[in-house]
Amino acid sequence: MAELATISRPYANAVFGLAKSEGTLAQWSGVLALLDTTSQQGSVKDLLRSPDLAAADKASKLAEICAEEITDQGKAFLQSLAEHDRLELIGDVRGQFEELRAEEERSIEVKVTSAYELSASQSETLRAALLAKFNKEITIEASVDASLVGGAIIRAGDIVIDGSVRGRLAKLVDTLVQA
Repeated sequence: MAELATISRPYANAVFGLAKSEGTLAQWSGVLALLDTTSQQGSVKDLLRSPDLAAADKASKLAEICAEEITDQGKAFLQSLAEHDRLELIGDVRGQFEELRAEEERSIEVKVTSAYELSASQSETLRAALLAKFNKEITIEASVDASLVGGAIIRAGDIVIDGSVRGRLAKLVDTLVQA
């Protein structure tokens, strides 16, 4: 959703700026991952959606749940989100922060969904091709989806390459329907 991305961008930029200036990019990645994962758990998700609690109380409860692994700056971040009733943006802020971090560290995470498991040689060939295209360190996260029938879908940042049989068939159907 473009609107959520627009709203969460200033928060991600602020956290990234702080983390970069203090040399704590990895620690902030961990804090944001913890907050995102925790906020998606059933009971915590219900707590954060509850109309009975003030936003500041929701932030305090989430910070309390993560108390052993969250820093004071992490708590301040949550309170900042709560002050503007934006606790639901934690996942979006995390995603944008990780994109900024990857750009800073000159790396990119590529998600490959294929019909069959990639062999080591296929994975290395793909990594080399993507390295040449993006000129960044490539990390491949592979998954299998048999419904693709054949081929793969590659997601690298904002770029999506659909080379699946299912995708090609969908394009063919669209073309035939329009004719």
